[in-house]
Amino acid sequence: MHMVVLTKGVPDFREGQVSFNEEGHLERGKTPTVMNPNDQFALDAALQTRVQHGGKISVMSMGPPGYKEVLQEAMESAYADDLYLISDREMAAADTWATAITLSSAIETLGVPDLVFAGFKTADGETGHTGPQTNWCLDMPLLTHVISLDVDEEAGKVRAKRLVEGDIEEIETVEASLPAFIVTDPEFEPSYRTARQRLTLKDLRAETQERAANFEEYLTVWDHTDINVDPDFIGLDGSPTIVSSVDPIPKAPAEREATMVNPGDVESMSEVLEVMQSASGESAAAAGGADDD
Repeated sequence: MHMVVLTKGVPDFREGQVSFNEEGHLERGKTPTVMNPNDQFALDAALQTRVQHGGKISVMSMGPPGYKEVLQEAMESAYADDLYLISDREMAAADTWATAITLSSAIETLGVPDLVFAGFKTADGETGHTGPQTNWCLDMPLLTHVISLDVDEEAGKVRAKRLVEGDIEEIETVEASLPAFIVTDPEFEPSYRTARQRLTLKDLRAETQERAANFEEYLTVWDHTDINVDPDFIGLDGSPTIVSSVDPIPKAPAEREATMVNPGDVESMSEVLEVMQSASGESAAAAGGADDD
């Protein structure tokens, strides 16, 4: 089994330092970046499949050189065997369509795997387009909102449970032929049913810590010539999306007023207790008033 997991770096909104240029495009090279949280579920699904069936996991991302650290984070999460960063200036300011063309070309260059995994959506764009659009370019069966899956290697099938239109109250079971493209839902939960699987997971965890510390030994960086794509179809030139405006992200105050209290100062601690009791009483009174209404 060969699996490819797509991941992306997103702005670390906790930092409040998101940089945009005059055209409204995110300047990723100047913005603190972390791995997209939803991609963790795609990594979990790939890892479960590897533990159950063997094979290898390749993690791939398109972005600036700083995304190397994002791939390192993904390697630690999924115990990946190798990493691929698709990066050059021709790919800058790509929308989801241009990104899909780039990623699908890179996957074809790598060799179409048995399974491709992608997260539901990213924390910055939140369109949920990149996975399905990449799949459209690859022309694979597509399973979305997947919450659990099993692979039948002998039959060349993948069976999955998925949320119907993202509704957690309605679940259906579907089947597709391999190779297939899986978009995991945040409700996805990996399953390790046997002692052998749990031991395999433990061994992989120990093995990968050393490998992730030297992740660049397992990293391949490709530009647009390596994946044989025309610059007119990628990056800003290949992006039909037009950004009309960008709302600034407010940054939390750097300093907040606080009063330092020594736990050994009985008088000061008594004052803190009085304030807490007063606030608790006000909350109870407000709750009582709401019940009366």
